[in-house]
Amino acid sequence: MSGRSIYKPQSSFMRWLERRLPIASLVHSSFIVYPTPRNLNYWWTFGGILTFMLGVQIVTGVVLAMHYTPHVDHAFDSVESIMRDVNYGWLLRYVHANGASFFFVAVYVHIARGMYYGSYKDPREVLWILGVILFLLMVVTGFTGYVLPWGQMSFWAATVITNLFSALPWVGEPVVTWLWGGYAVGNPTLNRFYSLHYLLPFVIAGVVVLHIWALHMVGQNNPTGVEPKAEKDTVAFTPYATIKDAFFIGVFCIVFAWFIFYIPNYLGHSDNYIMANPGQTPTHIVPEWYYLPFYAILRAIPNKLLGVIALAGSIIILAFLPWLDTSRVRSANYRPLYRQFLLLFFAAVIGLGYLGSQLPEGGYVIAARLLTAYYFAYFLIILPLLGLFERTKPLPNSISESVLGAGVPAGASAPPPSGAKA
Repeated sequence: MSGRSIYKPQSSFMRWLERRLPIASLVHSSFIVYPTPRNLNYWWTFGGILTFMLGVQIVTGVVLAMHYTPHVDHAFDSVESIMRDVNYGWLLRYVHANGASFFFVAVYVHIARGMYYGSYKDPREVLWILGVILFLLMVVTGFTGYVLPWGQMSFWAATVITNLFSALPWVGEPVVTWLWGGYAVGNPTLNRFYSLHYLLPFVIAGVVVLHIWALHMVGQNNPTGVEPKAEKDTVAFTPYATIKDAFFIGVFCIVFAWFIFYIPNYLGHSDNYIMANPGQTPTHIVPEWYYLPFYAILRAIPNKLLGVIALAGSIIILAFLPWLDTSRVRSANYRPLYRQFLLLFFAAVIGLGYLGSQLPEGGYVIAARLLTAYYFAYFLIILPLLGLFERTKPLPNSISESVLGAGVPAGASAPPPSGAKA
C-alpha cells in the first residue's frame, strides 16, 4: 500500500546513491506520497506519538546508563547523584521516569482506538498481533526499569512479581532462581534487570519497524472501517497526516512538560525515595499505575497459579481479538450494541486500575472479581455472540461519501453477519 514513488534525485550525489541504495525513494514512497484515508481523526496521531516517545526513552535511557551503577550498594546513591551532581541529570531522570508513564498513556489510547474502530480485523491481523507483542515488550521493559532505582517499592515489587513464577509447576522454582541469580533478590537480580532494561528498547524499535512495514502492506484503517475504493478516498501522507501528527505531538509534549516541571513525582511512589531494605516490608506493595488493572486481576483470583494464568491471559487474549470478534463490520460507529459493551469494558479496566491500588480486602476483592469476570466474558462470550445477533447501521459506500456527507442510498447497508436475525 506504499505510494508509487515518483522521486527523482536532483543532485549527482543522490543519483549515485539512489542507484546503489534507494533509501530516498523508500522514504518518499512510504512517508510522503503514501496514501492515507482522508477521514482520519486525531485518534490516529497516537502512533506517531508512540514513535516519538520511544525515541525519547531510548535517548534519555542511554545517557542515564552512563551514570548509573548497577550494584545493590551503589544503585540508590547513583540515582541520587544523577539528580544532584550530573548536569541536567534531574531533567534526564524526570523525562525518562515520566516518559514511561506517558508512553503507556499513549499505548492504551492506541489500543482503545484500535478496539473501537476494529483495526484488528482482516486484513490487519498480523499488524494487530505485532502491536500486542510490542505491548508485552513494553510491560517487561517498564517493570525491569522500575527495579533499577533500588528503592523500597522497587525491591519489593521485584520480589513479589518474580515470585509469581514459582506458581508454575515443575519449571517455576528454577525460573525464579535464574531471575534472582540465587535464592533471594540481590545484586545478580539487579544486574539481570539492568541488562534487560538496556536491551529491550532496541528490540522494541526492531518490532516497531515490522509493525510499520505490516501497516504499509495492508494500509491504514479509518473511522468508517470502509476500505479506500478510489484515489479520491485518500490523501498523501505528507503534508496532510504529518501536519496533524506534528500538531498533536506538540499538544502531547505540552502536557508532558507540565508533569516534568511542575509535578514530576506525581505518578511515582514516595516509598521509592527510601533505599531498599529487605528487612522492612512496605505497608502496601503496589506496582506503577499502568500495571494496576492487571495487578487487580492477579489479586482477584484466590489461587496463586490461576491468578498468574489470569494475569498472563488478560494480555495474551488481545492477540486473539481478530478471531473472537465475529462481526464483519469494523467500526463501532455502526455497531451500537457493540459500542455499549465496549464502553463498559473500558470502564471495567479503569475500575480494575483503581482496585489494584487499594488493599485486597472486603468489598474491593468482590468488586475486582466481578470486573475480572466481565473482562474475560467480554472477549470469550460477548464478542462472539454479538457477531451473530447484532443489527448494524448502514455503512457509507465510500470514505468520500462519509466525508462529504452524501446520503446513503436506501438499502445500502453492511452485509448481514452469518446467523443474524432478519
